Amino acid sequence: MELGTGNLELSQAAADLRYLLSRGYPRKAGLDLVGNRYQLDHTARQILHRGVFSPDAARARREKLRLLRDAAGRPLGLDGHNVLITLECALRRLPLVAADDGFIRDVGQVSRHFRASPETDQALELLAAYLAQAPAGPVSVYYDAPLSLSGELARHTREIWNSRGLTVEAAAVPVPERELLTFPGPIASSDTHLLDAREEIVDLAGEIIRREMEQGRHFRIITLSGDNSPAYAKT
Repeated sequence: MELGTGNLELSQAAADLRYLLSRGYPRKAGLDLVGNRYQLDHTARQILHRGVFSPDAARARREKLRLLRDAAGRPLGLDGHNVLITLECALRRLPLVAADDGFIRDVGQVSRHFRASPETDQALELLAAYLAQAPAGPVSVYYDAPLSLSGELARHTREIWNSRGLTVEAAAVPVPERELLTFPGPIASSDTHLLDAREEIVDLAGEIIRREMEQGRHFRIITLSGDNSPAYAKT
């Protein structure tokens, strides 16, 4: 894992933002203040936005982290585009951030412009292989219907995963978060709204990325504090 960004100012900015958030400072105002103070560009501000949280918020989310193996035999709900885009960004060697709350996130704001690519199949294959090793089930994948060709992506997901012997339901829905907020089992996402609302979260993309790194694969992961390793809750 790449530790740091090679930019001391960004690490200092992260520490300053973390301090402001720990004192109850509004998040947007804190980001603006720190970004302006260090004259950060848009990408650097996105890294802070996606990676830095108050210690209390980070701790609460870490306590909800579960490994995929903890969901074995239980229904698992996937935030489809959220998980898929993080993996695709990793495969495309785009920067990721190992966030304070233990989750790995992309920083490229890809979701609004998402289009299927060769990395889409690679990411779906990685997901299928990983899910097959620690079978949860059934798996329900919810894609964001307003994004282009989401219905086709759902069909393609079913094809690839069924070929691996996985029991999966994949659908394009108007608001995936609505389905996941009431899902009867753990969910896989790094969406902060879902993390704060639900009690059992699997960082599925993060688990796969870390496993691939253990096997010698290299990704562009930025860390901004001393401890970004996931602290999985015991079950």
